[in-house]
Amino acid sequence: MISRISRFKEVLQAVFDRDPAARSVPEVVFCSPGLHAIWLHRIASALWRRKLRFPARLLSHLGRMFTGIEIHPGATIGRRFVIDHGMGIVIGETTEIGNDVMVYQGVTLGGTSMKKEKRHPTLGDGVVVGAGAKIIGAVTVGAGARVGAGAVVVRDVPDGKTVVGLAGRVIDDGEHRGDHRIGIAASSLNSDVRVLEVLVDRVAELETRIQDAVPANGVERYAEGGGI
Repeated sequence: MISRISRFKEVLQAVFDRDPAARSVPEVVFCSPGLHAIWLHRIASALWRRKLRFPARLLSHLGRMFTGIEIHPGATIGRRFVIDHGMGIVIGETTEIGNDVMVYQGVTLGGTSMKKEKRHPTLGDGVVVGAGAKIIGAVTVGAGARVGAGAVVVRDVPDGKTVVGLAGRVIDDGEHRGDHRIGIAASSLNSDVRVLEVLVDRVAELETRIQDAVPANGVERYAEGGGI
């Protein structure tokens, strides 16, 4: 009993530490679908481990209907896992999530293999996954790594790195972009898909450079009739 109460307080504290919108214990307990999804998953996971597969899946399905978050009962989730908002999150059967992980709405931790094997991602301790990100396959996202909103990750991510873009590029903090060029001819492209990945990355880079170059009040001046 003491252990369960301790875990309950631990999760609540994690929510307060990472969600500035959390104002009171009653609000978090009764109005946090992410917290409800985690609690239901703990029960469904216990049933799954006891080979009670149908009750586990049924509870998982009810949790999905109630919270908008789908967590397979076979997924392994560590302590102090926080889901912010949560609508549209899908976590597959062989997913492994470490401690102190935070996931935002619309995230997919999905699989590609049709075999009964490890086919979903592994997230290390302290990982943060932004809204709408897709992490696909049996890849490993290292401890302390950050996955940007909308990123698509299909390769392993080293500890402490940040991943952005549809091609899931790993970047270093403070990466210099000023003289960076993406040359399609020099990219050893071998498929149309790779061409699209390069083009999408190039567009994302140009958008970032434009945003960095335009003054913060540029939009206001244009709205006031300054023109381009």
